[in-house]
Amino acid sequence: MLPCSTFYINFVTKTNQMTNKILYTIICTFFAFTAMAGGHLARQQSQAPIVPAPAVSVVDTTAHYTLHRGAGVWCDEHGTKAANYLIDYCRNNLGFPLRMVNRKADADICLQKLSNGIGCSRDTYVMSVDEKGVTIGANEEQGVFLGVMTLLQLLPSRPGDVPVLNYTAIADNSRYSYRGMHLDVVRHWFPVSFVKKFIDMMARHKLNVFHWHLTDDQGWRIELKSHPELTERGSYRAGEIKGIFPGEYYDRPYEAYYTQEEIKEVIEYAAERYVTVIPEIDIPGHCMAVLAVHPEFSTTPTEPKHTAQTWGIFNRQNNVLAPSDEVFSFLDDVFNEVCGLFPGRYIHVGGDECAPRWWNESQATQQYMRDHDIKDAHALQTHFMRHVQQVCRAHGKQVIGWDGGAEGMDPEDGIIMSWHVRPNMPRERIDTTHRWINASGRYFYFTSREDSTQRELAPGQDRGYTLPVKTVYESQVMPDSASVQAQGNLMGLEGCCWTEYSPDPWKVEKMVFPRIAALAEKAWCGNDLGWEHFEPRLIRLLDYYDLWGVRYNPAVEQSAATKRNR
Repeated sequence: MLPCSTFYINFVTKTNQMTNKILYTIICTFFAFTAMAGGHLARQQSQAPIVPAPAVSVVDTTAHYTLHRGAGVWCDEHGTKAANYLIDYCRNNLGFPLRMVNRKADADICLQKLSNGIGCSRDTYVMSVDEKGVTIGANEEQGVFLGVMTLLQLLPSRPGDVPVLNYTAIADNSRYSYRGMHLDVVRHWFPVSFVKKFIDMMARHKLNVFHWHLTDDQGWRIELKSHPELTERGSYRAGEIKGIFPGEYYDRPYEAYYTQEEIKEVIEYAAERYVTVIPEIDIPGHCMAVLAVHPEFSTTPTEPKHTAQTWGIFNRQNNVLAPSDEVFSFLDDVFNEVCGLFPGRYIHVGGDECAPRWWNESQATQQYMRDHDIKDAHALQTHFMRHVQQVCRAHGKQVIGWDGGAEGMDPEDGIIMSWHVRPNMPRERIDTTHRWINASGRYFYFTSREDSTQRELAPGQDRGYTLPVKTVYESQVMPDSASVQAQGNLMGLEGCCWTEYSPDPWKVEKMVFPRIAALAEKAWCGNDLGWEHFEPRLIRLLDYYDLWGVRYNPAVEQSAATKRNR
């Protein structure tokens, strides 16, 4: 018998909540179409119009369950967060009040732990809509919440509409455990209210990791009690560039950062949505904001420094830390405090784009390397990474670093985030020793236009490069040449929103949405199910974006074969 077979049968027989012909159909479909591989369900052409697509679903459009105002919600201890979220959502978005009830028999919506879900992932959930109402069950709290995220897309997309739900049965789980989205708040800062909205939208796409890029050459955006000078002076820059380097500079004094109270508020908000917050403190390059405050940490300590006003300064401006006892003591302070502030298991430490010339041209650095038997600049970069890795390890953390610099980390608790990955990547370029995350700069960097005519987006990127939603959706998760070991080491996917040319929340939203939906489906399902299967569901999702107040890019709607029914 398949490992999860009893999981579904026990849920049916012991909860007596999903015993109807729809559920029996889905179980039969599950047996027919599901092959367990590493604990993941094989995909079929799901009938439920959900993004990301459930693993298995059956919909009966001839039978319906209607939710009325004041419908009851019952939950056990596994469903408390999910129930509160659902009640708030219906009140705030639909004007539709729900109420908590004490008895399951009085409920229209039941959220509960499965009787026997052993052997299934934390993301696994089952759902049924039948004559008794809506039931969502999972082995973990997170799974119940994910089931509620699916339910949101079965509810109306217009306030005031009465929820009339087709009888539905769903069995679902994720392909990848790491499903991330990155936000750069250094080049341009965004208020906590927007960061919360960003996280909320991530959760509704079943993404579970928020990568918060907090430090870089253009500013230091996180308050540290051990080094208050970093935000007092490092959060400021005098101006910025128009276009791409060398471009045109103009004065625009800029200063912002997040207090520790605000950071804790964001972490708590994300945790309520089962989203882990990963901070990025970028070292040993991308450190111009640090050097503006502490020029003595530079390989050219007598030269004045300031936070960068241009975006790409690799090999143009000296932005690397010099190896010294003072610098490593400083890094100890920084990462000890950051590890204490963020409860998640991962810390991102940057690690890429360290031009060797700055270390090679420094006599003091060369002497340090000789004293410590460090043979070249690449080995020095590894020296930095392993030092910080050891600090984080003492706090029980694992570290993530960008490829192109972080490959020297200890693979036991070091993870590579690859932005260089592409389908035709040479086999020798693919790391086989580390676990890794696909954050492809070609397909998952949401920094270019979806359509070449959108000149209000990404000014300065007038080189004709576009990234339509369809290209994101049809991209390969795994390079053709990847070994079996590299395939097994893949933890998941991440989309990145770099904000050099997105100074306003509306521009960030137009860059991210709806491409985030294509990313989410790939991260949840693995490879795509076919554009013709995805496009109708994506176009339907735009109705929910309108409901949620998301300012999305209209390019896909304008070119889609599927027309909106509004």
